[in-house]
Amino acid sequence: MSRILVTGGAGYIGSHTVKALLAAGHEPVVLDDFSEGHRLAVPEEVEIVVGRIHDRAVLDAALSGGGIDAVIHFAAHCYVGVSVGQPRAYYDNNVVGTLSLLDALVAHRVRPILFSSSCAVYGDPAGEPLIEQRPFAPINPYGRTKAVMEWALDDLRGAGEIEYMALRYFNAAGADPDGELGEDHDPETHLLPLVIDAALGPARAVTVFGTDYDTPDGTCVRDYIHVTDLADAHVRGIGHLLDGGESMALNLGTGTGCSVLEVIAEVAGLSGNDVPHDFGDRRPGDPASLVARPGRAREVLGWAPEHSSLTEIVETAWTWRVAHRGGYGG
Repeated sequence: MSRILVTGGAGYIGSHTVKALLAAGHEPVVLDDFSEGHRLAVPEEVEIVVGRIHDRAVLDAALSGGGIDAVIHFAAHCYVGVSVGQPRAYYDNNVVGTLSLLDALVAHRVRPILFSSSCAVYGDPAGEPLIEQRPFAPINPYGRTKAVMEWALDDLRGAGEIEYMALRYFNAAGADPDGELGEDHDPETHLLPLVIDAALGPARAVTVFGTDYDTPDGTCVRDYIHVTDLADAHVRGIGHLLDGGESMALNLGTGTGCSVLEVIAEVAGLSGNDVPHDFGDRRPGDPASLVARPGRAREVLGWAPEHSSLTEIVETAWTWRVAHRGGYGG
């Protein structure tokens, strides 16, 4: 069993990963300032350290007393559209905050770190399936902050100070199949919960941003990956590092893309309800299509998505949303 510090462990992907770590026999410790995460998403038996990754005293307290073996780092801002309008906030949290965390890890000689990265580092690939060797070409501040930190991680590895794995997510979606955990953001900007809320009503129509992309139906195409599959990859990834595996970056996706209109149709078909939606202009920073070529994760981690059909993603998200109309506080 390893003791693993999970920054942002009360958030959407973080909380699902904490659950998976427990099931695998690890001892997670959650560090979260609860600006976006939820206490109710963290099991009662899990130790919580409240604070920001910018706060060295908080980091020292978390790292010094309990024999932390490794870190999984989720504590980042993650909205493409918001990053375009608030780039300073994104660079402060995602770059300055992560450098603060890395300084503390080096000082406390905690070497393995699993970094929550993003397919946004690739930019707009013009519909091509994405491999890890593709050069970075981010087109929004969010993607740039992730690219900067991947470069920093590799530089620290080169200096002999850390080992790392960067997991480049495609579009996280769905909810815990047991119904214990789900997606609850304020404000909510992710497509699937917005579509489900529109189907449940009363809610305003979902806006489809852009209908003139070079995709089969003109709307953005994304590779949706179930959050439980993401959590499993994190458990495997931290095990890889703890076992002395080499540092690297891996894509986490399915290799299949779904458009915005396909997601709306899936929710409508599952629920039997209409999904009110209207059409708006493209959002700045949105690429037309992002689809993974995920074979390297299978080779290195023995990982493959098991819950990531669009139907299972929608079913689990729908079940949780229906049971938690007010989110964790409802």
